Amino acid sequence: MTERHSTERPARGIRTGTSSHADPRAAAAELAARLQPEPGGLSVVFCSPRFDPDAIAAALGEQLGAAPLIGCTTSGEIGPDGYQEGSVVGVHFAAGELAFEVGALEGVSTLDGRRMAAFAHDLRTRLRTRHPLLQTDRYFALMLVDGLCTREESVVRAFHDGLGRTPLSGGSAGDGLRFTDTRVIFGGRALRDAAVLLIAHPRRAVTVFKTQHFRATDSRLVVTGAVPEKRVVTEINGCPAADEYARALGIGVDALTPEVFAAHPLVVHIGGVDFVRSILRANPDRSLTFFCAIDRGIVLKIARGDDLIGNLQAALDGARTEIGRPALVLGCDCVLRMLECRRAGIADEVGQLLKENRVIGFNTFGEQYRGMHINQTFTGIAFGEEIEE
Repeated sequence: MTERHSTERPARGIRTGTSSHADPRAAAAELAARLQPEPGGLSVVFCSPRFDPDAIAAALGEQLGAAPLIGCTTSGEIGPDGYQEGSVVGVHFAAGELAFEVGALEGVSTLDGRRMAAFAHDLRTRLRTRHPLLQTDRYFALMLVDGLCTREESVVRAFHDGLGRTPLSGGSAGDGLRFTDTRVIFGGRALRDAAVLLIAHPRRAVTVFKTQHFRATDSRLVVTGAVPEKRVVTEINGCPAADEYARALGIGVDALTPEVFAAHPLVVHIGGVDFVRSILRANPDRSLTFFCAIDRGIVLKIARGDDLIGNLQAALDGARTEIGRPALVLGCDCVLRMLECRRAGIADEVGQLLKENRVIGFNTFGEQYRGMHINQTFTGIAFGEEIEE
């Protein structure tokens, strides 16, 4: 476990930038020139899998070393011009923009919930101790987690418990669609099987939000066989899982592709709310591997997508209603949403919407919101332009 925190007060804003240099040192240098990191600030970066993770983390740590640095690898970046690939993007909160504590927790696949909750609680306690006069109802939290650790549900639940009422948003690191090596970044290190947690109090209005554009249909699928620890469903309605899912869609098993999974996810109804449970792949044994936790007895329904653009616009408009014109939105956008946008030919339009709302972020292997790990969702932390001392 490693931790760092801010120490200085003067504020000079929020700076964003990107670089598409193929060489990691050149990319890090160009990004640093745009972010202009300073002591007492905080840098958040999102790195394409085209870079060797260790090389880009070390280069960023060297170039952005004037301030704490967190980030992760991606399945696509959201930069100053919207959707992009093959780049590194980042934001720097200048000294005084945030009162914060940040830490990295390693070995999350072997830790129990109490240890992870204690880690989050300790960061919150440190922040309150250093800044006892700050209003805790203005706190927010950002988590980034290894997208292949398969423990996101446990981690986000534990962090949520440790943080109390602090609203949390986050994303699971990606590596394109390779599913072989995802990392979180802390300082100059690219960490596997780890999570990074930031808890902060901004000097601007802030709101944490999420949105999804899928609704459940009447097509009912009951999980009758599963290997929960591997996120694998072997049977649905007593039949091989891939066969039954394909039958419900009216297509053959051979037609199941990432684009089909993106267009036709499943949802589970919990507490009056639908949560998306996305499929990662169909396996040779006709089972289905999911992006998130799954178990026997769960009742799933095929989802139908509504207007993605209209839905995202409404969510961003809702954030503006709360905080005014955004200076920045830190966004975690599921990679399956991006695939759907490409399939529908609306990626440029969605990218323009993200640009107009000053979104910086990445395409994820899963999203976290408060105490839930979810899929095919956009989660965001929006900061207002106006300073609120």
